[in-house]
Amino acid sequence: MTNPTRTTPASASRAGRREWTALGVLMLPLLLVSMDVSVLYFAIPAISADLEPSGTQQLWIFDIYAFVLAGLLMTMGSLGDRIGRRRLLLIGAAAFGAASLVAAYADSAETLIAARAVLGIGGATLMPSTMALLRTMFTDPAQRAKAIGLWSGVMTAGIALGSVLSGVLVQYFWWGSVFLVNLPAMALLLVLGPVLLPESKDPAPGRFDWPSVPLSMAAVLPVIYGLKEITSRGWHAQYVVSITLGLLVAAAFVHRQRTTASPMISPALFRGRGFAPAVVLNLVSAFGMLGSALFTTQYLQSVLDKSAMAAALWALLPSVPIGMAAPMATALVQRGIDRAHVVTAGFAVAACGYGLLALAGTDSMWLVLTACGVLASGIVMVLSQMTDLALGTTPVERAGAASSLLETGTEFGGALGMAVLGSIGTAIYRHDIPASAPAPAHETLGGALAVAGQLPGRAGDALAAAAREAFTHGMQGAAIAGAALLAGSAVLAAVTLRGLTEDAGTTGTTKSEA
Repeated sequence: MTNPTRTTPASASRAGRREWTALGVLMLPLLLVSMDVSVLYFAIPAISADLEPSGTQQLWIFDIYAFVLAGLLMTMGSLGDRIGRRRLLLIGAAAFGAASLVAAYADSAETLIAARAVLGIGGATLMPSTMALLRTMFTDPAQRAKAIGLWSGVMTAGIALGSVLSGVLVQYFWWGSVFLVNLPAMALLLVLGPVLLPESKDPAPGRFDWPSVPLSMAAVLPVIYGLKEITSRGWHAQYVVSITLGLLVAAAFVHRQRTTASPMISPALFRGRGFAPAVVLNLVSAFGMLGSALFTTQYLQSVLDKSAMAAALWALLPSVPIGMAAPMATALVQRGIDRAHVVTAGFAVAACGYGLLALAGTDSMWLVLTACGVLASGIVMVLSQMTDLALGTTPVERAGAASSLLETGTEFGGALGMAVLGSIGTAIYRHDIPASAPAPAHETLGGALAVAGQLPGRAGDALAAAAREAFTHGMQGAAIAGAALLAGSAVLAAVTLRGLTEDAGTTGTTKSEA
């Protein structure tokens, strides 16, 4: 018996030039939203000199975007299902463009923080809307798989390009230019979106569950906050309490979704075979991806002593194989290879990337860059397939809610990866740093190098060398843990995805539904 929520070949219509052109339009906001996660990396020093924010304000300038984005993803995904994904996308694009303009010409730290918060609101509307519209436009499984592969590649590339773009713009223009680059793309989306993008929404959504809005935010934000702070400041009691409170609210949120008549996130989504494994494995993928970035960016700058711009440019090299990973995974599935095997292979490749990282010394730039490329390529293989599986098992009318769950899982996974692997690396670093070193040197590699620069002659050189060696040992330990996790995830994928293979090129049903 065929699952009625799935598009079958007989009913699926193939997308034409209009849909593929529309996909190109959708890539613009996706690229910019993902770039805005990292676009302030090089702009912060210039902003600090101009606006003179306090230490707390500087942290909020950097973090408020990601916090608001993560907290509102589920709300905006559900809202798009009700009012229309195209309508929400265009509203979000207008808000994103207006906030970019305000941020570019902000004359105070408070104004910039507020503008970054509105950018987060706009980003929360754009990301699930683009994925949901993709599900609407590409009903043919093979074409949808290709489109999702492109979507995954653009999202991954945006994060890498954001830091480089900010470096170039800040070098030749003023810091506000990193926000002005958003305006042409958003203007193009506002002009072409109504022409090229179809409107879609749930025909019978029920009443919007307003109480779930604060519950969802109170579930997500304390956990994300606690994990981010643990990464940078350690396992202090207040951060553990924050995570615990968030998890308790999350339990209340889940209970409400299961008992209310019109839930924000319908439990029926998890009845589709493959959706729950896709969400979990997507989260694990984000864990592996961002957990490694925490070390490799510091390695290039602080261990190899490269400038921020040089480090960012070198970090672009791994993007070359990443761009081919998702299309390759899609092609393998369409040629009849079991999706479970492809995802298992992706996790195995990513684990090998961590294995290479575990072999790095204090002068192993090419090994580290190779490890990053291998790791990220394996992760992108998994991400593209899990996104396709999740959307393929989701009814079109609930595509926004499903997309928001995937994106929220990505935010959780990334924060968890940085917290767990960061804690492992920090523990090893502090164990290896000489006991006689000054207190700041025991906290971070940056603190150790700052202290070393103030010490005379060989004493400073010895401390710097010891700190770089300790950091590298910490990176090796975290890489071993990451490799073990991803190897275990490969086994988990092989087990949970068995029998769930949807041949994206030929059929819209799973083996169990035939």
